[in-house]
Amino acid sequence: MNANTTVRRRRTIRIAAAALIAAASLSLTACNNDTDNTGTKKPAASAESNSGGSSTGAQGSDAKTGDTDKAPSSTGDQKLADGSTAKIDKLGTQHYRLKIINDGAVLATLEANQRDAGLDANGMYVVLTLGGEVHSWMGGEHSGPGTYKLAGGWTAKVTKLGDAHFRADIIGNEGSVDGTLEANQHDAGMVANGVYIVLSAGGVISAHQ
Repeated sequence: MNANTTVRRRRTIRIAAAALIAAASLSLTACNNDTDNTGTKKPAASAESNSGGSSTGAQGSDAKTGDTDKAPSSTGDQKLADGSTAKIDKLGTQHYRLKIINDGAVLATLEANQRDAGLDANGMYVVLTLGGEVHSWMGGEHSGPGTYKLAGGWTAKVTKLGDAHFRADIIGNEGSVDGTLEANQHDAGMVANGVYIVLSAGGVISAHQ
């Protein structure tokens, strides 16, 4: 073996050793990137966990609450003053619907939603309370603007505000206005200390105790 051959082998060994050292350095750097300063392995960011959060948010935004999703539940039937039948359905909290039925036909519908409702049904007066109670009677009406004595000691001052638009101030014994009914294009009703009052859009008012 001559001197030139020996030199080439030494160079080859040195180059191979340098390559091994470089590879080891790269491997060590990659391992260090996966750990924090304490030597604990860092958790990798997960695309699955991010999409899971978005999915949960979307489901929350689509969730519906409230009484509108519930089917009406019947609270029973009740005979009215003129012999017809009232069918009462509960639609939600303080939300009721009444259908006046005669010979199988629906003659009128009344809905109380967070407040009492009233109806003048051709001389029969009906009040549906926000609690689902029904009261009906006939007679005792007064018509047009004016001041009228009502059942239970109340006084009603009826004012015309426009076409099919009337307001009734309900006045107590001491002369104070204790309640107001306004019928604007449709009838209105209320309960005042056990006295049921209806004001029609035509300016007719009636009360019953």
